[in-house]
Amino acid sequence: MAVVIGVPASADPGERRSPIVPDVVKKLRAAGVEIVVERGATDGAFLDADTLGEASWVDSTEEVLAAADVVWVIGPPTDAVIAALRPGTVLMGMLAPYASVERIRSLQEREITAFAMELLPRISRAQSMDILSSQGAASGYQCALIAAARAPKFFPMLTYAAGTVRPSRVLVIGAGVAGLQAIATAKRLGAIVEAYDVRPDTREQVESLGAKFVDTGVSAAGAGGYARELTDEEKARQADKLGKAVAACDVLITTAAVPGKKAPLIITEAMVGGMKPGAVVVDMAAETGGNVAGTVAGKEVRVGPAHVVGPVNLPSRMPVHSSEMFSKNLFNFLAPMLDAGLLVLDWEDEVIAGTALTHAGEVMHAGVKNVLGL
Repeated sequence: MAVVIGVPASADPGERRSPIVPDVVKKLRAAGVEIVVERGATDGAFLDADTLGEASWVDSTEEVLAAADVVWVIGPPTDAVIAALRPGTVLMGMLAPYASVERIRSLQEREITAFAMELLPRISRAQSMDILSSQGAASGYQCALIAAARAPKFFPMLTYAAGTVRPSRVLVIGAGVAGLQAIATAKRLGAIVEAYDVRPDTREQVESLGAKFVDTGVSAAGAGGYARELTDEEKARQADKLGKAVAACDVLITTAAVPGKKAPLIITEAMVGGMKPGAVVVDMAAETGGNVAGTVAGKEVRVGPAHVVGPVNLPSRMPVHSSEMFSKNLFNFLAPMLDAGLLVLDWEDEVIAGTALTHAGEVMHAGVKNVLGL
């Protein structure tokens, strides 16, 4: 019997993305897979029965879960959804694996095979499945647009009849996928851009986008392409040199994160206090505590002379392309598991094993176990 993929509606009223899009429906159907979608689940991404293609539609989440062997979600399911999952169901999507011990316990008790795409190994073969990168690109792009919309200055240089307006100076902290997209977008808007990352190997990428790399003399290259946490001495050295760059910029965008941990506080209240009057700060890490002192998730606040923005769920602001990327990432993850329309899990595959959160009543990921004390 063919595998059935179910797509329930998100319980988050602010979520507009869809984990399924027309191109992926075609690929799934060609692979012999059935698709069941809850009505309303794709509305935020402007997809309906006519545009989505060959999928079956039902009226409730319960009907989706009753029919599905594999459930695709954008964000972590609610307790009610987990309770309604049939034992043995495969759950795939962004599951916030470090956020809730209770949710993991529930997945264990229901014997759900859960794949948290945030845990995907950072290897070349998995790049086409990397949801963090695809959604991070959308986030970085949005950060630059949010900053430009709130800045009291032009981003580009402007020549007018009475003279010349100087371009804005933008500083981007963190040169991962999101940071690089923020740099590229700010450059396209005409700003003078500087960037900083504790991983020295990002310098070449920053400079390739036309930005200047801020060298603080602190290196914190970590495992899996992420940065490690800095020591107190390193933080002090970083703050001293970074503070000067922060004081000189008109716009600050921060994108630094450490998987499974609170976002590192990089920009202190004193550093924000030293910024220019009217300076704009966009803290992409607001949802996990923020990189900037004074950031409030989901709000815009005044901190000293600066206007500090703490946006949440940035990819949802551009649901059409974010959904396309998300859905294709999920398909690329699932496709190697399909064999003549059936789902076959090879636990010797490092991508499958490395992304698994729970299976057969066990927590599978060592990093999650360690962080949450499981």
